[in-house]
Amino acid sequence: MAMSKSLEERVKAAVREEISISPYNPAWPVMFLEEAEFLRCSLPTELLGRIEHFGSTAVPGLAGKPIVDMLVEVTSLEETQRQIVPILESRGYDYFWRTDVDPPYAWFIKRDRVGKRTHHIHMVEFDSRIWDALYFRDYLKEFSDESQRYDELKRSLATRYPKDRVAYTKGKTEYIREVTERAKHYYATQERS
Repeated sequence: MAMSKSLEERVKAAVREEISISPYNPAWPVMFLEEAEFLRCSLPTELLGRIEHFGSTAVPGLAGKPIVDMLVEVTSLEETQRQIVPILESRGYDYFWRTDVDPPYAWFIKRDRVGKRTHHIHMVEFDSRIWDALYFRDYLKEFSDESQRYDELKRSLATRYPKDRVAYTKGKTEYIREVTERAKHYYATQERS
């Protein structure tokens, strides 16, 4: 009788999955829309707010890991754990309560039939700092030179850390933080003009 993996074993396996960078795929926005529709139709509507596509797959022309990142607003993380987690786990999604970040949030990995990741679903409350990722997304969409710099950084890190998602992510952290702060300032200035 096979026993299910412990959380520690699941995390260890997830962070060791291979990192591959793919050219931009115009199917990514479609995959986002289909998954957003699925979530809206399958989950308790009173818990859901806005659903956003972010990360590299949300920036036309930008290469990235072929995994659609989604940011989903939930009214309560406690209720998300109680009501949404069982629904998505029953559909085969991997679930992790992310306490390694501040603020913590619910994170799901959706996989295709052969086990490859297709979606990362980040469920956060409306006031989470994680929403700042939309500034970064929008800035890369607007400034292709910045998008190109990010592309080069990701490719370099994926070559250096092909099976170490933690090191790959840490390698991008400072760059993302700097560009996000620049983007927040830029968009605040745009709103004032």
